[in-house]
Amino acid sequence: MSDNEIDTEETLPVLPSKNKGKGKAFPTKHDKEHLPWVEKYRPHTLSDLISLEYITSTLDKFIKERQFPHLLFYGPPGTGKTSTILACAKKLFGKDWNASVMELNASDERGIDMVREDIKGFASTRKLFSTGSEFKLVILDEADGLTNIAQNALRRIVEDYAKNVRFCFICNNVQRLNPALQSRCTRFRFRPLKQDQIRSRIEEIAMAENVNITENGIQALLKLCGGDMRRVLNILQSCSSRDVIDETVIYNCTGYPHPNDMESIMNSLANDEFSTAYSKIKIFMENLSMSLNDIITEVVNYFKIYEFPLSGEALAYFFKNLRSIEHNLNTGGNSTIQLAALIGAYKNALKKADK
Repeated sequence: MSDNEIDTEETLPVLPSKNKGKGKAFPTKHDKEHLPWVEKYRPHTLSDLISLEYITSTLDKFIKERQFPHLLFYGPPGTGKTSTILACAKKLFGKDWNASVMELNASDERGIDMVREDIKGFASTRKLFSTGSEFKLVILDEADGLTNIAQNALRRIVEDYAKNVRFCFICNNVQRLNPALQSRCTRFRFRPLKQDQIRSRIEEIAMAENVNITENGIQALLKLCGGDMRRVLNILQSCSSRDVIDETVIYNCTGYPHPNDMESIMNSLANDEFSTAYSKIKIFMENLSMSLNDIITEVVNYFKIYEFPLSGEALAYFFKNLRSIEHNLNTGGNSTIQLAALIGAYKNALKKADK
């Protein structure tokens, strides 16, 4: 890890406290009740973010001393990257922060024209009136989606207009970002959120929205979210019309394979002959609207938890084929053919294990 890289344990969007900040912490029922929950419960200040204390103090120090550097936030989705930089922008520029911030999604506009016209035009102009800071801020979300040409052009703009503007690059895969851009930024790594923190947020939001969620429903959410708070809120909101949200409701709402269904699928893979296994799994997929990608993910998870008659070379052979099947699915392959390939790969792996 380089000297200018700061590794966050986690940065978690939380319910704003009614006692924090000068404005209204919760959106009012009148003007905010129709907002998606991911926006309704997005934190607005740095104090509303839960993170390591030295991370918050570092950002505060940057802002108070007006020594705000170029930033790079990277890590899995739903871990608070965008919320963090927006909270910084609001503290830097005050209530009229929108006038001093350009927020772009680089995956939508990722070519050289966007860099030359939009970003360069914004960066090359000075602020006419002071709003608490002498520089402006460009937020490039999903910066790993920028083309190589655009990234090379940005490198020069970052240097030439450092007096006028600061950049914050946000991405999931930092390896796809130009090393020259990375070296010009202070880096913050966001990790998947811990389950106990997500659990407390689920309980608070469920109480605020009068949602009745059971313990096994919470467990299912924690399993499916993988540390992604945004996904938790989206699933919870989509299930909120039910009287009681339990494990079955969560799995039915997301279309993700239920553990009991996965147990049946794995038993069929291991014990039934090819045509029988194919028919059973295809019926599961059609009746329960399962995605083959999700089934593959759960197959891998089963090998982590349970003992199956594959190990060593046979297991390596099976996982190698799983990689090809998943790649084919993600590049437009037919799911029916790939299901046959999955069953065939498992049967061949069993034969290798018996030798």
